[in-house]
Amino acid sequence: MRILLIEDEKEIANFVVNGLRAERFAVDWADSAEKGLAWARLSSYDLGIFDVKLQGGITGIEACRRLRERGIGFPIIILSVMNDAITKVKALNLGADDYLQKPFFMAELIARVRALLRREKKTENPVFKVADLILDTIKHTVIRGDKPIKLNRKEFSLLEYFMRNQGITLTRAMILEHVWDANADPFTNTVDVHIRFLRQKIDDGFKEKLIKTVHGYGYKLEAKPDGPQTAGTGKRQTAKP
Repeated sequence: MRILLIEDEKEIANFVVNGLRAERFAVDWADSAEKGLAWARLSSYDLGIFDVKLQGGITGIEACRRLRERGIGFPIIILSVMNDAITKVKALNLGADDYLQKPFFMAELIARVRALLRREKKTENPVFKVADLILDTIKHTVIRGDKPIKLNRKEFSLLEYFMRNQGITLTRAMILEHVWDANADPFTNTVDVHIRFLRQKIDDGFKEKLIKTVHGYGYKLEAKPDGPQTAGTGKRQTAKP
C-alpha cells in the first residue's frame, strides 16, 4: 500500500513516515502542497495524509479540493492543530475522509489509515487465503499449510499486494508503484529479486507453486481453479492500473 504524505514540518514528517513504514506501508513525503499535487497526478496512491497549514500558500484542505476536482479519489486524512468545528466541516465538505488533531498517537493514525483502506477496498476480513497460504494483515503473520513463514517488511507488502489481487497478472511497473515508494529505481531488477526471495519462502518445498511468471508481462499469484478464493468479501479484488 502506497501513501502520500504532505507535511512541511520535518520532525512530524519523519515521525509519520517512520511509523507508517514500520507497518509495511510505502510512503512518499512531499514538503509542499505543490509537490504533493504533482506527485498525485503522476502516481497511483492508496491513501493521502495532508497537513492543513503548509508553506507556499496552498493548504492541505485546498490540495484535497483540487484533487477531488480532478477526479482523484483516494482516501485523505487531514492533520491539523486546530480542533474547531468549522475547519473540520470545511475539510470534510471539500473531500477529506477523516480529520485528526495534532498532537496524535501514531497508533491512532495507523488505525484510521487501516479503517479507510478497509472501507476503500471493501475488505471485511483482514485475513487473506489462497490455497493453503494464509496472510493476516493485523497480526502480520504468514502461514503455508502448518508452516509459519517469516517475511521481512517488503516481502510481506509484496505478498499482500499479490493476495489482494489473486489471479490477476501484475506488471513490474504496477508492483513497483504499489509496493515501493518514489525513490525506487524503475530500471533495476529489484522486483524480480524480491519475487525470487518470496518464492523461496512460500513455494519451495511445496508441491503447488502459487507465484506464476507471465512471460513478457509480469507475475500473478494463483491457486488451481478449484482452490479456495481470497478471504474477505469473497469477490476478487481488482488491481489499480
